[in-house]
Amino acid sequence: MPSSLHNRVTDALGRAVIDGRSPAGTVLHSDDIAQTQGVSRSVVREAIRVLAAMGLVESVRRIGIRVLPPERWNAYDPTVIRWRLEGDAKGAQLRSLSELRSAVEPMAAELAAKHCPEDVSAQLMAVAAQMRTVGRAGDLNRFLELDILFHRLVLHGSGNEMFASLDEPIGAVLSGRTDLGLMPTRPHETALQWHVDVADAIQGGHPDKARAAMELIMRRTIAEVEPTWADTPRPYFA
Repeated sequence: MPSSLHNRVTDALGRAVIDGRSPAGTVLHSDDIAQTQGVSRSVVREAIRVLAAMGLVESVRRIGIRVLPPERWNAYDPTVIRWRLEGDAKGAQLRSLSELRSAVEPMAAELAAKHCPEDVSAQLMAVAAQMRTVGRAGDLNRFLELDILFHRLVLHGSGNEMFASLDEPIGAVLSGRTDLGLMPTRPHETALQWHVDVADAIQGGHPDKARAAMELIMRRTIAEVEPTWADTPRPYFA
């Protein structure tokens, strides 16, 4: 199917850029890609269009397809995040997203306690309760689904569209933690309680309590994943 061919070529080219096999400045040519991948030029064009939207490449007239440096990549694109988490850059990616979460989500919880609609806060409370049940049972796949939904509801409940737009990147890093085996077999009982505390504070309209409980979740999250980036130098983006 054309879509599967397009996805395969996009994946192959994107991963090569992310992991450095196609370093910044490399010039690619559609004919060469088509021959190597065994696809038509139209499939290559669509793949390049997607990669260009991610900031990984740009088409330069009469030259070809130029690979762009990391500072040009769309750091919030869920696919870019997934590729980085699956490669050698997983530590750096986990660090940057964990630090982003620790800066944003406590404020999002505080705002949600002020602005979250009643039906959404009720759903958040129900999700937190389900997380406790599923977490105790050790069903990590279902727990992940609920965890992503929980944080999405908090971000959207904040009433801040910029925070809400972070739901996919944060969902991607939550998935990455599980895929990389960085989640305990059964989530810590205290962490499960903190999620209930966040939901309860939001539903009860207590901004300070909501923020404090979310800060506890973020601190534990960073403590659990920090070993993956312990020796990773920080880049400088000019």
